[in-house]
Amino acid sequence: MDTPNLGPTPHGHGHGHGRARTAPRALATEAVHAGRDDLAGQGLHAPPIDLSTTYPSYDSRGEAARIDTFAATGAEPDGPPVYGRLGNPTVARFETALARLEGTDSAVAFASGMAALTAVLLVRASTGLRHAVAVRPLYGCSDHLLTAGLLGTEVTWTDPAGIADALRPDTGLVIVETPANPTLTEIDLRAVAHSCGSVPLLVDNTFATPVLQRPAEHGARLVLHSATKYLGGHGDVMAGVVACDEEFAGRLRQVRFATGGVLHPLAGYLLLRGLSTLPVRVRAASATAAGLARRLTADPRVSRVRYPRIGGAMIAFEVYGDPHEVIAGVRLITPAVSLGSVDTLIQHPASISHRIVDAADRRGAGVNDRLLRLSVGLEDIEDLWTDLDGALGAAEAAPAGQARRPPAVHDA
Repeated sequence: MDTPNLGPTPHGHGHGHGRARTAPRALATEAVHAGRDDLAGQGLHAPPIDLSTTYPSYDSRGEAARIDTFAATGAEPDGPPVYGRLGNPTVARFETALARLEGTDSAVAFASGMAALTAVLLVRASTGLRHAVAVRPLYGCSDHLLTAGLLGTEVTWTDPAGIADALRPDTGLVIVETPANPTLTEIDLRAVAHSCGSVPLLVDNTFATPVLQRPAEHGARLVLHSATKYLGGHGDVMAGVVACDEEFAGRLRQVRFATGGVLHPLAGYLLLRGLSTLPVRVRAASATAAGLARRLTADPRVSRVRYPRIGGAMIAFEVYGDPHEVIAGVRLITPAVSLGSVDTLIQHPASISHRIVDAADRRGAGVNDRLLRLSVGLEDIEDLWTDLDGALGAAEAAPAGQARRPPAVHDA
């Protein structure tokens, strides 16, 4: 894997958590070592957790100069940290690691995925570019944030082929998610990036993770993650992160400082720890998901299965019977929102994750009332299938005289 040039090594935090290298490292190696390269030289093995909210400084003139520099460029201050809202060394280790995994210059972490998307929209709006072009489906709350105009933004919804025609002089951003939440629809990122011209393309890469897809390699300027999901991986941390070039990162840091959407250091520590097993977790869960998708495709109680061509641990499937009965019938699988945890989760998007989206828009994007979304974890496939089979047990088979949809393991 190509390793990006992380630039100079500042003291204290930022992208200074690694020594210069000349040889690229594989993804699995980066996942374990990125953000930790300086530890052995400090006589440490586990990364320290810095919980300080403020930091002492006896050089107030020097501190003023560093703050002025940050205010002008958003660059991370040289020297020791200043204040927890401006930056934190533990969080910066996670940012360094995620940037390396995504192949970008920088990454900026936030308190949630929605805080991260909000910061991106505010950066573009601050320059008068309040119009966005977006492709449905997106995560339901992302859809709502854009549609409701809560940040003074305006959105044009289109399909991938219509992006170029939807651009306007005040378009500041094009937003896509692939594989999409919850239908797992996939988009040709290289073609979309070409359609964007000079307008930045933001790709929500939450479902794929850098293990399966690195959007920056296909022309995306911004890569968004709800780090709550696969990056953390254990259902015990909430966070968001944007991987991008250093210029945009500086603007994001300024918005984060001004709005306060900072990530807690303990969350940064848990995310860094989560990244170390990310490739192993994603590949293991993906293998199980592919097997379950094949079984669901052959099941007469299931009318349609969607599973991405690039793989992954997410499955979307539609049932002939009552999807709510399936949710109520699971015993091993957890009926809950969110995804990307070590345990398997199932939910009904039309009732929960995409309930906030207008019903007509929701159905138009393929989120119908019989669709279920399964986030496959690390359990044994036979135990998961036994639970799914039991939950599907009361569901109807295909009605008499009605043909089932053709097998659609890669129907995205």
